[in-house]
Amino acid sequence: MTTNAKRVVFTRGGKGGVGKTGVMVALAEWFAANQIPVTLLDLDTENKARGSLKHFFNGTVTKVNIHTPAGLDAFVDHLEGGASIILADMGAGAGQVATDWFDSMYEDVAATGVRFTAVGVARPDPASVESILAWASRLQDRVEYVIVENSTSALADFTYWKSTEQAQQFREAFSPEVLEMEFRLAELENPVRQHGIQLGQVADRKAKVEELKRASLVMRAQSYRRRLFSEFERVRQVFLP
Repeated sequence: MTTNAKRVVFTRGGKGGVGKTGVMVALAEWFAANQIPVTLLDLDTENKARGSLKHFFNGTVTKVNIHTPAGLDAFVDHLEGGASIILADMGAGAGQVATDWFDSMYEDVAATGVRFTAVGVARPDPASVESILAWASRLQDRVEYVIVENSTSALADFTYWKSTEQAQQFREAFSPEVLEMEFRLAELENPVRQHGIQLGQVADRKAKVEELKRASLVMRAQSYRRRLFSEFERVRQVFLP
């Protein structure tokens, strides 16, 4: 492998249903809007149909079974094949496999110029925060951290994430970039997930689902995308090689 700078951006598995795939779909859209080529890898072997990254990008996402001896070596192979940036969506329960791979492969892979960004999603519930902290305890400073505060209601309370001693120690030790993802109306979020439609397709009036053509939902999608893209732009250095 060459010594050119490369970046692997991956979601940390753990608790399912916290919004990891939604973040990665939006991030992929942000890269596309900036005309930055990326390689998408779907490592969520448990979510075989709706909800996986592949569900939102027909035919353009490589499915990788990480539960094999060489599973995460896919990072190495795709980077060697010319990719400068990989977006990899990990599934729930991938923690042990991923951290074992880092323990055995990180030093050699990093020596070639590859950097890693671990994306964690915090919700108001303690379980999502505990998952973030558990991954960090294993990955330590081998990655750069991005934490997305995913509001699950209009008045989401992130007290557990912001105030517990363990979370404060994590922030002090690793200085994660913290992004906000605002609460989305169910009238938009549910059909988008069900049909595997990207937010930008709704915003640009390209969604083929009739209920997503409503002017109010189009405007909502435009607003959500604009604000989320602004968050990505603010910390773009952790997403680029």
